[in-house]
Amino acid sequence: MRPTAEPTVVIVPGLRDHVPEHWQTVLAHRIADARTVPPLEKDRLSRDAQVAALDEVLSEISGPVVLVAHSAGVMTTVHWAQRHRRPVRGALLATPPDFETRLPEGYPTAEALRDNGWTPVPRTALPFRSIVAASTNDPLADAGRVAGLARAWGSSLVDLGPVGHLNPASGYGAWPRAEEFVRELGRTPSDRST
Repeated sequence: MRPTAEPTVVIVPGLRDHVPEHWQTVLAHRIADARTVPPLEKDRLSRDAQVAALDEVLSEISGPVVLVAHSAGVMTTVHWAQRHRRPVRGALLATPPDFETRLPEGYPTAEALRDNGWTPVPRTALPFRSIVAASTNDPLADAGRVAGLARAWGSSLVDLGPVGHLNPASGYGAWPRAEEFVRELGRTPSDRST
């Protein structure tokens, strides 16, 4: 347990991003005491199982957290926020996929996503500060639809430019801006006013 006011960083990976060269993995190694939601051995595509795994990690932390979610981890985070309340100071929501439109081949089908509880995607304001970091050429989501999700969630929208899906396949291992966003989200309101 962590009794201090310094937030714990919790990494919320997507459905397939537990790889050493992914920016979230690099970030987890760079930030002291960062926690990562572990990969599921079964029910990997289950929204309920993913949300429960995130909540289990959060239940072990005393004090505020900053969530760092990527891809389907963003959807896990917004679904989690519909059901649970814990002291979240902020969330970085990087390149959310559009689960309500057809994804490229090799990704779950719309039917599989629906049957596993991912759709409809929540469109209510999140109860904590959030930054949606969006790509202009993400193969998993149209930038306009991502901007609409950011508005619905009450998130600040940051245009990252053409970064693909911000993963190793798009040329991203380390992503230094993630640390900047984490620092910004980790500050308390009184810190931000000075």
